[in-house]
Amino acid sequence: MAETTAGVGRFKANYAIERKIEPFYRGGKAQLDQTGQHLFCVCGTKVNILDVASGALIRSLEQEDQEDITTFDLSPDDEVLVTASRALLLAQWAWREGSVTRLWKAIHTAPVASMAFDPTSTLLATGGCDGAVRVWDIVRHYGTHHFRGSPGVVHLVAFHPDPTRLLLFSAVDTTIRVWSLQDRTCLTVLTAHYSTVTSLSFSADGHTMLSSGRDKICMIWDLQSCQATRTVPVFESMEAAVLLPEEPLPVLGVKNSGLHFLTAGNQGILRVWEAASGQCVYTQPQMPGLRQELTHCTLARKSGLLLSVTADHNLLLYEACSLQLQKQFAGYSEEVLDVRFLGPKDSHIVVASNSNCLKVFELQTSACQILYGHTDIVLALDVFRKGWLFASCAKDQSIRIWRMNKAGQVACVAQGSGHTHSVGTICCSRLKESFLVTGSQDCTVKLWPLPEALLSKNSAVDSDPILLQAQTTQRCHDKDINSVAISPNDKLLATSSQDRTAKLWALPQCQLLGVFSGHQRGLWNVQFSPMDQVLATASADGTIKLWALQDFSCLKTFEGHDASVLKVAFVSRGSQLLSSGSDGLLKLWTIKSNECVRTLDAHEDKVWGLHCSKLDDHAVTGGSDSRVILWKDVTEAEQAEEQAKREEQVIKQQELDNLLHEKQYLRALGLAISLDRPHTVLTVIQAIQRDPEACEKLEATVLQLRQDQKEALLRFCVTWNTNSRHCHEAQAVLSVFLRNEAPEELLAYEGVRPALEALLPYTERHFQRLSRTLQAATFLDFLWHNMKLSPLPAAPPAL
Repeated sequence: MAETTAGVGRFKANYAIERKIEPFYRGGKAQLDQTGQHLFCVCGTKVNILDVASGALIRSLEQEDQEDITTFDLSPDDEVLVTASRALLLAQWAWREGSVTRLWKAIHTAPVASMAFDPTSTLLATGGCDGAVRVWDIVRHYGTHHFRGSPGVVHLVAFHPDPTRLLLFSAVDTTIRVWSLQDRTCLTVLTAHYSTVTSLSFSADGHTMLSSGRDKICMIWDLQSCQATRTVPVFESMEAAVLLPEEPLPVLGVKNSGLHFLTAGNQGILRVWEAASGQCVYTQPQMPGLRQELTHCTLARKSGLLLSVTADHNLLLYEACSLQLQKQFAGYSEEVLDVRFLGPKDSHIVVASNSNCLKVFELQTSACQILYGHTDIVLALDVFRKGWLFASCAKDQSIRIWRMNKAGQVACVAQGSGHTHSVGTICCSRLKESFLVTGSQDCTVKLWPLPEALLSKNSAVDSDPILLQAQTTQRCHDKDINSVAISPNDKLLATSSQDRTAKLWALPQCQLLGVFSGHQRGLWNVQFSPMDQVLATASADGTIKLWALQDFSCLKTFEGHDASVLKVAFVSRGSQLLSSGSDGLLKLWTIKSNECVRTLDAHEDKVWGLHCSKLDDHAVTGGSDSRVILWKDVTEAEQAEEQAKREEQVIKQQELDNLLHEKQYLRALGLAISLDRPHTVLTVIQAIQRDPEACEKLEATVLQLRQDQKEALLRFCVTWNTNSRHCHEAQAVLSVFLRNEAPEELLAYEGVRPALEALLPYTERHFQRLSRTLQAATFLDFLWHNMKLSPLPAAPPAL
């Protein structure tokens, strides 16, 4: 067989998690600090804080009640963060240290839905689902106001930017209420919107307020008279509107210092409007592909950054004066369907999730790029050999080829369509960047040659994607094609399907060479060995099979997964397999012995994506739990560590023998304890007891030990005491402790209580055994002394 693996590399024994890319934002509020250095966002029970420059997660803040966070707000001076949980508790944080400085009840009868600080960072307003608005003094720690009268959820609260005016605004459905903190009354109710009010924004001088709504209009309000001065139709359902600084911004079409505002809504495009004329003066260029609607938009004026959030939880940071995209963050990837290493040195990974956009992460800096182009969910990925080009396929029945430049920027360079159903699998040629093959739910595979223009280095980056044409189309199976694979020499194609078979085809004409039959359920994945004439298949029947390409016979079957095996990959130069399953497990198999040498458990759901690096020292996985995990091969490191431990043990054992020979019992006992081997310590205790002055030597030696060594010795005594052969040594050591240590000192030892609980029953049993032995010995002694011996016969008389 081809089981002999020519030039086999060393076997792998283990992988360790090097890093995780996990969800950090699942909807809700997101906020920048004034400097633009930190990004705050809600993720379930936590508020996550990200470093904007690196994209790294700095800290997660979670309240003691571990309930979902309903809202939060950061004070204007960036010093205080307050969170509200579903358990109606408010927590005040020193967020840089990650500690709670104050925790109090919200007094609302339903969860807090909105929250806002006043300009002085001393007052906090909370709006509840119970229709109430409360104001808190954060410095003196007491409630100052309680406003009732709002029939519904208070989803917006905001203070007037001039702290001397002492005005508070709240929004419930279509109405905006203006509250006077001084008079403790509602001054007026602003009614002009016909649908939910989604945002409030104030001019720098505090005379003007802008409100947006889902009724596709924005209202300009004069706060002196509390009257609407202008209605601006924006022709889309608004989620946020922000008043821009009153200064010319030619790039955004702002040519005078009049009032202008920026809107974000369900069309997914940022627009700039002139308030006076109601005209749109700037529209953000439409990115290729279907854009997600924007759900949030906020301006950090001091840093000049604009934060917008899409419906699929991507956070985009723009330069406010030009709307140039500065940073992208993928907050939540939903179900990860495929993942691949990218770049000639595997410096990036590309992720396909339950979305029409792709995410490219730079592993060193955590920087993220979001790639738009497909109009439906991307299902699969593959990368060409050099790592610069990669391909994607999607439910929109199309394929796209993307190129990454040396700066790490990715752009779509080619696209093609021709399948009549979703394209579920794709594979790139292995020798050269010459063609790719796709498989679809329409039961066909297509071979797509890459045009020369695509491979030329002079092709323009900004040019439109080249259109690809399929060269060969072949109906291969009777059911969905789940996987296609191209052999290392680009001459063979393997396909696997829901019809429980895999097939081998000759390229480029797709002539059938043979069928691999034997699995009991559909096949999810197929892979060629990089070294041998062998094919691996992964099936929903929970097994992996190896097949010979010459006669299509099954060579080996690997059983171990409790559910469907979704992906399989050859590692260690074809001598081992790495598989992932719908049980959330990864398994490492050695082909020659048919043995599963390691099971890796880090995912909580199906592991759809699995890919190994070019150097075969890393693997990356992605699953339905939204996690992308980078694994590192730690076999060499663990073997080196194990070898070093063995050498150290040999040296210490030799040193221990020398110390016992020289009767340096204290050092010998300390060394034996450091080895953490109870039997070795027992040997030292026995050696001490063999000394003629045993009792004094043992007591003097034990009492000179450090407390941590005494604690370890006490643990070892528990082990010895369970065996009648070693209980005498255990009792001797316990006797030293009990006679020389005060009860308070003994109780201060770590783990002393469970140790005592374990010692008592065995000690009682040994005592009873000794008592029975003593009774038997006393009875024997009694018998001996009371035995009546018959008198000796008298000596015969002498003649």
